[in-house]
Amino acid sequence: MKAIILGVNADRGLGGQLAKRFAKEGLEVIVAGRTLPSLEKIVDNIRQSGGKAVAIRTDATKEKDVQSLFAKAGEDLDLAICNVGNNTPGRIDEMSAEYFEESWRVCCFSGFLFGREAVKTFSKKQKGTVLFTGASASLRGKAGFGAFNSAKGGLRQLAQAMAKEYGPVGIHVGHVIVDGVINGQIVKDRRPDIVEKIGEDALITIENIVDGFVYMYKQNKKGWTFELDIRNSIENW
Repeated sequence: MKAIILGVNADRGLGGQLAKRFAKEGLEVIVAGRTLPSLEKIVDNIRQSGGKAVAIRTDATKEKDVQSLFAKAGEDLDLAICNVGNNTPGRIDEMSAEYFEESWRVCCFSGFLFGREAVKTFSKKQKGTVLFTGASASLRGKAGFGAFNSAKGGLRQLAQAMAKEYGPVGIHVGHVIVDGVINGQIVKDRRPDIVEKIGEDALITIENIVDGFVYMYKQNKKGWTFELDIRNSIENW
């Protein structure tokens, strides 16, 4: 069986850790993202640990790239995870139309492209799991994050519609909300000020998030979860 993980970059990022974990679970993992050298490092690590993996450079906002990704995976696909997204802060009155649209394309439109190809593949055998990564922004609007909130909220509504539309034919669609800052390489490299401000103890451990994805993947269809939210015990929610 195979799994696609789209939205992989850093090894100590959610995408990288999802790829490694599902390889340990016995799936052949297709590791996809925009930066091929980063993907290849993760694939090499998986192979060295005895797992199976392949790297495929994919722009999640381009229809042909996503279609090609699923074509390469073939019908042996059992799990598809869309972990695409980036935080796009800004005041609405200072925001360009291009900036807002790009946020939507990355965080929501990519989910449509990915989800559509996944259900096309899974509908043939009436079996499979599609999981989307959500955020605090999936559930509520927040000042200074209008573009990100609307894009992530749209993705959640799309995922919920897919769950209701394709559940009856055996396809499990789920949405995992990461409510807080992930303790990973990306925030430490790009926004060390955040870590300094809130403290290491306020971050969410990546492995705990990955456990949630594994839990949803392994569920029996008579007890499916659509949405799982994960946060640090001291997160204000």
